[in-house]
Amino acid sequence: MVVTNIQELETLIQQVKIAQAKYATYSQEQVDTIFKKAATAANTQRIPLAKLAVAETGMGVVEDKVIKNHFASEYIYNKYKHDRTCGLIEEDKSFGIQKIAEPMGVLAGIVPVTNPTSTAIFKALIALKTRNAIIFSPHPRAKQSTIEAARVVLEGAIAAGAPEHIIGWIDEPTVELSQALMQHPDIKLILATGGPGMVKSAYSSGHPSLGVGAGNTPAVIDTTADIQTAVSSILISKTFDNGMICASEQSVIVLDAVYDRVKQEFIDRGAYFLTAEDKEKVSKILLKDGHINPAIVGQSVEAIAQIAEIGLVCLEFQSHNRAEIESHNPVPCTLPKVLIAEVENIGTTEPFSYEKLSPILAMYRASNFNDAVEKAGKLVEFGGKGHTAVLYINSAKIEDIKYFENTVKTSRVLINTPSSQGAIGDLYNFKLDPSLTLGCGTWGGNTISDNVTPHHLLNIKTVSERRENMLWFRVPPKVYFKSGCLPVALRELAGKKRAFIVTDKPLFDLGLVEKLTTVLDEIGVKHDIFHDVEPDPTLANVTKGLELLNSYQPDVIIAIGGGSPMDAAKVMWLMYEHPEVEFEGLAMRFMDIRKRVYELPTLGQKAMLVAIPTTSGTGSEVTPFAVVTDEQAGIKYPLADYALTPNMAIVDPELVLNMPKKLTAYGGIDALTHALESYVSVLATEFTEGLALEAIGLLFKYLPRAYHNGVSDPEAREKVHYAATIAGMAFANAFLGVCHSMAHKLGSTFHVPHGLANALMISHVIRYNATDVPFKQAIFPQYKYPHAKERYAEIADYLRLGGDSPDEKVEKLVAAVENLKHQVEIPATIRETLGEEDRTFYEKVEVMAEQAFDDQCTGANPRYPLIRDLKELYVLAYLGCRIDAAPFYAEPCEILPTTVA
Repeated sequence: MVVTNIQELETLIQQVKIAQAKYATYSQEQVDTIFKKAATAANTQRIPLAKLAVAETGMGVVEDKVIKNHFASEYIYNKYKHDRTCGLIEEDKSFGIQKIAEPMGVLAGIVPVTNPTSTAIFKALIALKTRNAIIFSPHPRAKQSTIEAARVVLEGAIAAGAPEHIIGWIDEPTVELSQALMQHPDIKLILATGGPGMVKSAYSSGHPSLGVGAGNTPAVIDTTADIQTAVSSILISKTFDNGMICASEQSVIVLDAVYDRVKQEFIDRGAYFLTAEDKEKVSKILLKDGHINPAIVGQSVEAIAQIAEIGLVCLEFQSHNRAEIESHNPVPCTLPKVLIAEVENIGTTEPFSYEKLSPILAMYRASNFNDAVEKAGKLVEFGGKGHTAVLYINSAKIEDIKYFENTVKTSRVLINTPSSQGAIGDLYNFKLDPSLTLGCGTWGGNTISDNVTPHHLLNIKTVSERRENMLWFRVPPKVYFKSGCLPVALRELAGKKRAFIVTDKPLFDLGLVEKLTTVLDEIGVKHDIFHDVEPDPTLANVTKGLELLNSYQPDVIIAIGGGSPMDAAKVMWLMYEHPEVEFEGLAMRFMDIRKRVYELPTLGQKAMLVAIPTTSGTGSEVTPFAVVTDEQAGIKYPLADYALTPNMAIVDPELVLNMPKKLTAYGGIDALTHALESYVSVLATEFTEGLALEAIGLLFKYLPRAYHNGVSDPEAREKVHYAATIAGMAFANAFLGVCHSMAHKLGSTFHVPHGLANALMISHVIRYNATDVPFKQAIFPQYKYPHAKERYAEIADYLRLGGDSPDEKVEKLVAAVENLKHQVEIPATIRETLGEEDRTFYEKVEVMAEQAFDDQCTGANPRYPLIRDLKELYVLAYLGCRIDAAPFYAEPCEILPTTVA
């Protein structure tokens, strides 16, 4: 059918739409056959199509258009023939990911007068490769050649089995019909190649568009460039199809040191430098109404000379007196390849600085490389944003190349490459995708900065199956335990040269460090001691120890003590090996420790870390955690990274025989909380669950004995000490929950010891978590559905607490926890602990709840809390109420000062 009006266009669109719906069902094999036959058909007709284009438009060179048609068919087919564009195109069964390609539908193809056949062939072929249909809107001055190119491709496709109307066109193109095509609701994408007005119309159509921008390509010739190659490359490019490729060089910028040599090389290779008088005349015909003059586009040098009325232009005029040459009969005249105007200005006052799309070049002199790059940038900014820029330079000048590519705002930066042929790809660099539609990115007002390929014409559907990522279990490579094992384990350090011992003054004064130094002396390891670690160590405190550490240069660091010496030693170890570390980055909260933003380098290159606990609770000797406070900024940095895990842990119960009763109680309940929270954590695994249960069992059995009997019950001390380390290994891998989140903020706000803070919160947290219908569930792929209640019931069963239902078992577990707390004389409420500071507590509870919500431990809690939930839990723990009696849940809460059960 013939399309000359809106009604006929509507009929065509519906025919093409039906054809595309059918074509969308074709297999990859069918599509590839059609793609090949269509490309072959176009390639066969490359010469007749080139001749028709030149005859119709009066632009360009037949022989060059033959090459463009050849490129649009052969190169495009060769590059994309094996690409999968139908259905399943990519699959990773291990990760459960599929990529499925679907066609977009009916495309609109806007074709320019400068490349009427090659662009039509290119767009038709990539549409066919992707199971799309396309309707062309030719340029009125090139309609016959564009339609003929489309017809050749269509007939080749139909002969191979494509639907009859898979390619269509407007026979009598007008602005009205082009607008109607682009704005039609059945058009899914516009491939717009043409003048700025047409491209702008495409982007304004209301449909997705892949457009191009104007090219005003500058070519910089550096002092280190191979001048012969540079000049020949520029001439190859600029003379191709009379300079009509949008990527062709429009200006050459030459450094002053080689300017004369480059100019002479241009002359020797057939370029003609305009005289001042001729330059003035030519400048007047370059533009029309502030834009490129259509009359010069794609014209030969001879035609341009006639338009500009500069008379005969001969290469001989540059080497001999013109009058003398013209006196000969006949006049010896070799026509130049290009006209070059030497100019200085860039902008509206200099016509030669515009895009010219003809064999005319502007040539600029640059004082140095930076000046040349600046001029190139100005030319791009003036008329070629986002398109292409070229640099000719010795490839060893890496820094200058980087400066150029980082300065010019173009989507293609070509090095030592002719721009026309280089930018379209697959000729001078086989990894640059071949294309006749070159995106200019947001610099040029385009949606893409790539060379347009079949991939851009596909809707890619991603199918993602649920997959659980690889899990982990990481503990120190060596954990030694048994009463009296310290001196034996330390002998493994034989061969080390210098040991740096980190501890606190009370332990040092008690003489515990002598147990280490005696062995170190025996095995010939020199040692130094830093015994000034403060409770909750600050950066200043750590820095003080680090100064000694750096001056001593040990190959082993030994931390002995409770949580504070362990924390200090880990941070000192970190800063000793990586002084560049940023605490803000390391303390940044993460959802998955494997995917954190801040990546900590591996430790242990300079020294190994040995951790020896003298308290039973923190488990720090086997965990990747540490805490340090920036006393100037008032910020406490909780650090978490497996790089901080000690290389060796020595768990010797002899070191805790004389622990004070309060420290025993608080440390024991802290360890119990570690085990309870890690068991119900969303990150709990088979590798951590058994550890958590073992620790819980040991603590329920032995903590009361250790508390009441102290040194007289070494078995109880031993079992509690082991339980703390075992719980540490569990939570080092399964992490914790909101009990610790709230304990952290309660402790830092009211200076409540950490173990006590956990004890005050744990029963309320158990009841809070023990629900099968949480308002929000924590996000972790391994945690498939809420089962915290079931997990708590399992703990109750392990402890043989009884109960017929999960709810009963949870309550019996809470009662057992409260009974254990009672046995070790831990206060029942926050209020009792703080001395009834009601006003202060309520003033701060809102902030504590918000901070607890953002605590690192919160993410692993099985019930993902709302901030108001945490506030309620704080209030319940303050008053001593049952969680199910809280106002947030049901009836008003009674104040029960001595029990929560």
